[in-house]
Order: sequence, then structure tokens, then C-alpha cells
Amino acid sequence: VQLQASGGGLVQPGASLRLSCVYSEISMDYNAIGWFRQAPGLERERVSCISKGDDKTRYADSVKGRFTISRDAAKNTVYLQMNGLKSEDTAVYFCAATIDSQCRVLRARGQGTLVTVSS
Repeated sequence: VQLQASGGGLVQPGASLRLSCVYSEISMDYNAIGWFRQAPGLERERVSCISKGDDKTRYADSVKGRFTISRDAAKNTVYLQMNGLKSEDTAVYFCAATIDSQCRVLRARGQGTLVTVSS
């Protein structure tokens, strides 16, 4: 599976962004697509996850109620709608295909897109 994330940028606190992850299904050996982020000096954080089979979604506590993950299967694209952005959301965001349905074991990942939230 190959993945490419896009949609990052510089926004003010409270603004919204939508990230896109286009993936190509070279093989079928993955069970979910997830969004992850990593800020300088911090560990990678699993932000959100959507299962391939049933589109079940999961979110980190830090983004629940603000972020929404969705998939357009016809376009092979997974989106991350981010509302109410905060400065602590600043990070490089990337998408990844995972072996498990809870996005814990990465199978393949794409390059990241930088999200900067600052006034």
C-alpha cells in the first residue's frame, strides 16, 4: 500500500483544516488506515483510525469531538477533518496503513504534512 498525505498549513487557533490521504491498494494485507502525528521532542501519537472492513472509527482523547475521520472508497482517500484547532495540534501529520484494525502496527506510511496552529 502506498499513501500520500496533503492538506496541512498554517492556521490560527480555532480554525479548521482537512487533511487528505490518497492510498493505492497494491496489496490487500492491511486492516485500517490511520492518521498519526509527531511534534518535535514528542512521541508519535495515534490521532485517529478507520477500519477497512466496517469503517469503525477511533480517536485519541486529545482530539475527540474536534476531529473526524472518514473514507471515500471510490477515491481511495481517507480524510481527517480538523476543527477547533489548538496550538498543541501543531505537528507533522502522516497517514499509514496498519496490519491491525486499531492502527497499532504500521504496515506502510506516507510522507507527512505539516500543520501549524499559531496566532
